[in-house]
Amino acid sequence: MAGEMAAAGGGQRVPRALLRQQEWITLVVRVALAAILGIAGFAKFSEAEGLQKVAVSSYRILPQSMVAPVALGLPVLEMALAAMILLGFATRTMAICVGLLFVVFIAGIISVWARGLAIDCGCFGGGGQVSKGQTHYLREIFRDLGFLVLAAWLMVFPRGKAALDRWLGL
Repeated sequence: MAGEMAAAGGGQRVPRALLRQQEWITLVVRVALAAILGIAGFAKFSEAEGLQKVAVSSYRILPQSMVAPVALGLPVLEMALAAMILLGFATRTMAICVGLLFVVFIAGIISVWARGLAIDCGCFGGGGQVSKGQTHYLREIFRDLGFLVLAAWLMVFPRGKAALDRWLGL
């Protein structure tokens, strides 16, 4: 059985079969995470500025002076991270940034749920107040936890096929 495990980067012990496929799995994870971030960012970016602000302000977390910069900056950040992840540039660093972003998203959803607010998260556009029966906080939290797992994979296994990191020797 000892022969079925191998050391990966950082000293982790992983099954040899997984290690043989790791670079392909990393490529698939990069494409999936980039698609998620790109779709979310584009959906927000293509909305009217007023709707973006409604989505951010409905969380009632930020001071009013921060709502517009976050509403306008978040879609740009998501699309930039999507591009970097897709290209495989600074993959581990970008995965850490994405992971932190999902932790913030999860904390925001937990916060509105704990305070009894009824909002659409606005994760893929939209957002704002909804009736109590239209909230899906638990599903949104688990969805974002799944996205966080994808980011964690890239933190642990950043080296993948078709990555700028590999071509640039990073």
